[in-house]
Amino acid sequence: MFLSSYENKIDKKGRVSVPATFRSHLNSMGYNGFIGYPSFNHSALEACSQDRIEKLSNTIDSLNPFEEKRDFFATSILSESENLQFDTEGRVSISNKLLNHAKIKNNVLFVGLGKTFQIWEPKIFEKFKTLARKKAYQNRSYLKWETKQKEI
Repeated sequence: MFLSSYENKIDKKGRVSVPATFRSHLNSMGYNGFIGYPSFNHSALEACSQDRIEKLSNTIDSLNPFEEKRDFFATSILSESENLQFDTEGRVSISNKLLNHAKIKNNVLFVGLGKTFQIWEPKIFEKFKTLARKKAYQNRSYLKWETKQKEI
C-alpha cells in the first residue's frame, strides 16, 4: 500500500525522487514507474499503477459509447495521463503541464492513499489536510469495521 507522506525537492532538471517505499510497492507489482494525471477535486496530481488506470479505463469503456459522459471522463483522465518511469536513481520527470495543474514549483509532497497516491504542493496540501481532518471527524460514524454475522 501507499502510506504516509514524503516531501522532496525538484532538481534543476525537473526531476524528483519518488519515496523508496512507493517505488518498492510499485516494483513489487512489476512496475518501474506510475501513471500520473490531474486531479478532478484538487490542485494536485493523482498517481496509480498501470493496473489501476486500466480498471479506470474499463469503467469508462463500460459507459454508453455515444454518451457525452464517456467522452468527458476519457478526455479528462486518459488523455491527460502520463506514464512516469523511474530513472536509475528512482526519480521521475513530471511534465510542466502536470506541475502547473498542481501549482508545484520547488517541492513536491507525495501523499499515500492506500491503493493510490497523490502529488501536491506542500503548502496547498497543509490547507487541505486541515479541512480533511475536520470533515473526517464530522463523518467518522461512516467508518465501520466489517464484521461477520454469527449464524444462529
